[in-house]
Amino acid sequence: MFASSILLTSYLNLFLHASLSLLLTLLISLLNIPSLFLYALNTYIHPDDVSPNNSNTRAAIRRPGAPEAELRPRKKGKQSFEFDENKAQIFRLKLSHAHLQSRLHFDQFHKAFSSAFVALFSVVMHLFLKVDRDNGVLENATIVPVLLCFVGVFRVCVLVFLVSFERSASKRLDKQCSVVLGILGFVIGVMFVLDVFPKWAFDIRLGFLDGFGRFVVSVAMGCLAGLLYMPAARNARAFWLGTDQSRSYLSIISCGWIERLLLYGSSLLAIFTALLWISPFADLLINKNIASGRKGSMSDELVGNVGMSSSDFDKFRQLCLLVVGVLQMVTLRSNLQIFLNEAVLSWYQRLHASKVPDLEFSRAKVFLHNHYLCLVALQFFAPPALVLLFLGLSRIGDDLHKNIQLLCGLLPCTALVNEVALFMAWWVVFVWSIFTAGSLALYRRGILNVS
Repeated sequence: MFASSILLTSYLNLFLHASLSLLLTLLISLLNIPSLFLYALNTYIHPDDVSPNNSNTRAAIRRPGAPEAELRPRKKGKQSFEFDENKAQIFRLKLSHAHLQSRLHFDQFHKAFSSAFVALFSVVMHLFLKVDRDNGVLENATIVPVLLCFVGVFRVCVLVFLVSFERSASKRLDKQCSVVLGILGFVIGVMFVLDVFPKWAFDIRLGFLDGFGRFVVSVAMGCLAGLLYMPAARNARAFWLGTDQSRSYLSIISCGWIERLLLYGSSLLAIFTALLWISPFADLLINKNIASGRKGSMSDELVGNVGMSSSDFDKFRQLCLLVVGVLQMVTLRSNLQIFLNEAVLSWYQRLHASKVPDLEFSRAKVFLHNHYLCLVALQFFAPPALVLLFLGLSRIGDDLHKNIQLLCGLLPCTALVNEVALFMAWWVVFVWSIFTAGSLALYRRGILNVS
């Protein structure tokens, strides 16, 4: 009895982590929390005219061109310029749990949501619990959030890859661009781990990695660069439509002032956070003379003499990464609503394109945006989830340095260093910002357009 009580006391944190993580997983499944995350979004559907002589219309979601028993092919008459105004209607529908669960890739979104939030919950619990750092990874339960973070990152990346590279989910050109950018990301990753970039360009040093660790980090950077291209392109498209950069002045397309503030804030903060690891910009915020107390020369009166200390600057960078991840999560619903509203823009453009508009394209657009809603939700969810998971892994990295012997047989030791996890969080934000800004520049130049 006494031995069992000692054993329970020693492994109390491990028991709490395991039981609460399992309980949270069950609650997410029972309460349909991923479905609540997307609940009550407004989607749009084309009405079906049951018969040519019937003035009543019936709303239905069906594939464009799908045959129906009641509809019969009409013979083309001599007057081919008549247009039925009932065909120009479009209905708004609030998505319920039943609608969401019937969407394609809802299970993948559910799995990614559950894995990420259970891992983040474990990290938060580990940071707030009283942990004896001198104990092993089992006694202080450090192994639980570490493994959950690794599983969450791996699962989110694999699910995004599977749904994005599905045959009908994206264009062939987008897939080719993702592969090319993935190879380019791997090359840049090799340059980072070999310290090719000088110190005055990037405030990043990964020379402490061994050969295998350098290879793993380079491959991970390439994979993330390839996976984040399509989500970043969708994010740029949502920003372009939500802030009404095309000047369409349609109230149903553009967002309210709160949503616009979130879109601008998340985009600008992501760019600002990406710049914090670039040395010329970081030097403006670091006061290098705080510790020495000496006064700088006239040549560098500004740079290096104002700002915060290096330790405070490191905390500030982590705080910016945290705010970027949370803000992207908050903006997810707005981005999804803009994605659904894009189908209305296509319907409006086709409706006013000619005297006798062909609405089959807009019907297909509306159907596809309804059909792939959860795929787009997963693509918008993945980048902030990865940022938060890597950031959480970096925060518990300090506890691993003292108790790393047990994990060395399970995982690469170099992958557990908190600097690598923090670097990967920055890499996600950096790649996300570059792809989004590049896509917006192409929209501004007219090379890309919304149709």
